[in-house]
Amino acid sequence: MAKLLLLLLLLTTTTTTMLAKQPYSFIQSQKPAPRPLQEKLTHLRFFWHDILSGPDPTAVQVAKAASTNASSSFFGLVNVIDDPLTEGPAMASKLVGRAQGFYASASQEGLGLLMAMNFAFMDGKYNGSTITILGRNAVFTAVREMPVIGGSGLFRLARGYVQAKTHNLDMTTGNAVVEYNCFVFHY
Repeated sequence: MAKLLLLLLLLTTTTTTMLAKQPYSFIQSQKPAPRPLQEKLTHLRFFWHDILSGPDPTAVQVAKAASTNASSSFFGLVNVIDDPLTEGPAMASKLVGRAQGFYASASQEGLGLLMAMNFAFMDGKYNGSTITILGRNAVFTAVREMPVIGGSGLFRLARGYVQAKTHNLDMTTGNAVVEYNCFVFHY
């Protein structure tokens, strides 16, 4: 029995010593890139179609506060979106991607939306790449600016801004067409 305990103690000590010598680290250095990366600026222009009405809406309400209906700014309303992005303002123009995410009415005075969305591109050179937007959209301002906070694919490490300008807003249905100009720095 004593020999068995001694053997177990020896195995435990050896295993612990071996594990302690493993090179585990939270931070690991990376090899430098073989050549310096060149940052470039890309300008994209397309139209965002937010469709709230009809048989196939692209924006749906998922939450609202008890006081939302009494609020002139719809404070507390949250919509999830999967909006088409097209080359031109007509819905029938070429589809280049989709805006996927949500917007929430986050202002108690005036219509101010918190926009959190990915522009997921589905055509051409940027097919499969995304640009991520997170910012305030003061809807009734002529031109709104929101930051680009990242991206994926060809837009990995993206930064920049977008400018949104309402092309058409149907006050009865809430449907909107918004022109987006994206200015994106990426590698």
